[in-house]
Amino acid sequence: MIIPIRCFTCGKPVGHLWEQYNNQLQKGDHAKKALDDAGLERYCCRGLFMGHVDLIDIAGAFKKA
Repeated sequence: MIIPIRCFTCGKPVGHLWEQYNNQLQKGDHAKKALDDAGLERYCCRGLFMGHVDLIDIAGAFKKA
């Protein structure tokens, strides 16, 4: 739903890097370059970003009961 503040595996703070990563992807940069520019070197942090699906807009459309 929302990008985690810290990596699940190593605990490195990564939440502040999501917008930079997402903007580079929207500009057409390759995911590897965007992750390298963000300073994400560990495979666990890279996997967290590449596997994330932003569903907050879809989930927000439903009303609470």
